[in-house]
Amino acid sequence: MIDTKALRSRVLDLAIQGKLTEQLAEDGTAEELLAQIQAEKQRLIKEGKLKKEKPLPEIKLKEVPFEIPNNWKWTYLGELFQHNTGKALNSANTAGTLLDYITTSNVYWDRFELKSLKQMRFTDDEIDKCTVTKGDLLICEGGDIGRSAIWCYDYDIRIQNHLHRLRGYVSDISAKYYYYLMMLYKETGKIDGRGIGLQGFSSKRVHSLVVPLPPLAEQKRIVARVEEIFRLLDAIDAAQEQYAADAESLKAKLITLGIQGRLTEQLASDGTAEELYQQIQAEKQRLIKEGKIKREKPLPEISEDEIPFDIPENWKWVRLGDLLSFIDAGKNIKCIEKPPQSDEVGIVKVSAVSWGVFQENESKTCTEMLNEKYLIQQNDFLISRANTTELVGACVIVEQIEKKLMLSDKILRLNLLSGIYNYYLLHALRSAFLRFQIETVATGTSASMK
Repeated sequence: MIDTKALRSRVLDLAIQGKLTEQLAEDGTAEELLAQIQAEKQRLIKEGKLKKEKPLPEIKLKEVPFEIPNNWKWTYLGELFQHNTGKALNSANTAGTLLDYITTSNVYWDRFELKSLKQMRFTDDEIDKCTVTKGDLLICEGGDIGRSAIWCYDYDIRIQNHLHRLRGYVSDISAKYYYYLMMLYKETGKIDGRGIGLQGFSSKRVHSLVVPLPPLAEQKRIVARVEEIFRLLDAIDAAQEQYAADAESLKAKLITLGIQGRLTEQLASDGTAEELYQQIQAEKQRLIKEGKIKREKPLPEISEDEIPFDIPENWKWVRLGDLLSFIDAGKNIKCIEKPPQSDEVGIVKVSAVSWGVFQENESKTCTEMLNEKYLIQQNDFLISRANTTELVGACVIVEQIEKKLMLSDKILRLNLLSGIYNYYLLHALRSAFLRFQIETVATGTSASMK
């Protein structure tokens, strides 16, 4: 399978550094663009629409995270965008108009969730300051710090104070380029929370965030190139999801056909399941006689109503218990939440057993030792007795184990009598017929088998 997430990260990394697009002389330079932006800022200051700010310091070489083309320029995000946060919630505030607003819980990467919006009151001055219009870039101050989206709707909305609104001083500066830059900075750890307690991405930090500035035309080419590649990766994702679904469906179909005996030829030389069953029962009686296992109450005969499909004539319907010498049930003992070291005894967590995979690192250190009979050995057949409905009854054969681990009370060990091929049983227990039986008897919110 193709790791499209890693590819997206690499595409962003190359794009934001100017390595996916050609630098053209006719684009002009970022220095010229920055001069236009500064001129616009000065006009707004002169007209009283913007406050004069204290100049930011020169960007030092150690603040620059990567190299950029010669016609680009390093600058501060606050030099390119007029930005502010929204209004803080205040239940005592009764002035102004009651209006819908959004906050960090409404903003996701490149999309918004706008169901059940809340309202608060905004005065005329607050409406001007806190209103988002189409094309504005929004950045989360708290929550998933730096998470961003561009407001894409034809109507305006207000914002709460945990969102930053960025609006370019030059109208055609690419908010989408800086959206992708925020995504890259987030993925590479250049944006993080600071402060004690609730961490956030303050206005000061947004203003002083060091960013590359390409010429306008190249900003647009970069966005077009990124979106072109992302569309291809989206198509790959869809194809891989369909492939996984088809593969899972095919696997389930093969298992079903296999346990019905429709994938293999029945040979007279194999003998019959009845003969094998009698051998298994003879072994069981021998073990009982030798005192190695306890005599159990006989299981009921299988009725016609319990048989879901036809099987070959030389096969036989049996109950699983007739094929087992006994079942080991682990114990609930004290443990601490840390993986056992090589010289420690551990106990497996329920997550150690999934379909066909034994994960010995999913274990905790024991603070007491049980009888060694509970130690997990190579070739053990383990089954989960408690998990989600989809995973209760998941089973695995322990092909190798390096740690000293014990069964927990959530994991059972099936001890098979001779004459049973353990891998056949492993696949049979995953069949739709047996899964239905397991899920039927599973109880509780976190399903478990009695």
